[in-house]
Amino acid sequence: MKGSAEPMTTAATHHAEGPFDVNITPTADEGTPGRMMLDKTYHGDMTGEATGQMLTAMTDVRGSAGYVAIERFEGTLHGKRGAFSLQHNGVMTRGEPSLTVTVVPDSATDELAGLRGMMAIDIREGGAHFYTLDYWFEAPPAQ
Repeated sequence: MKGSAEPMTTAATHHAEGPFDVNITPTADEGTPGRMMLDKTYHGDMTGEATGQMLTAMTDVRGSAGYVAIERFEGTLHGKRGAFSLQHNGVMTRGEPSLTVTVVPDSATDELAGLRGMMAIDIREGGAHFYTLDYWFEAPPAQ
């Protein structure tokens, strides 16, 4: 409905999960904030590659730090091809992590156009990385 404050969705919420490999490379920049390049390979329900950049802020207190990152994924999500961006906002307070990873609104292309959602990242014993993406599709904005 035109003028409605509620987003229009075209489907129910979906759930995607699987492992991913990540390579984090510090840049030549030194100091704070720290800057790193991200290269990821996603497996499972999301299959494809992502590249991005991360900024970090370390503290003198062990286990306390923060990071922000943007990555661009290209591949398939449950068989639908396209690309989209993810925005990370992470804080560690004396060893207690808090992380929000959000699909950047209106960043998705091709069969993934209209994608919205939130991702959780789980780093397990031994350093294996896993993702869970809860997502849905919204109708495109009126032009």
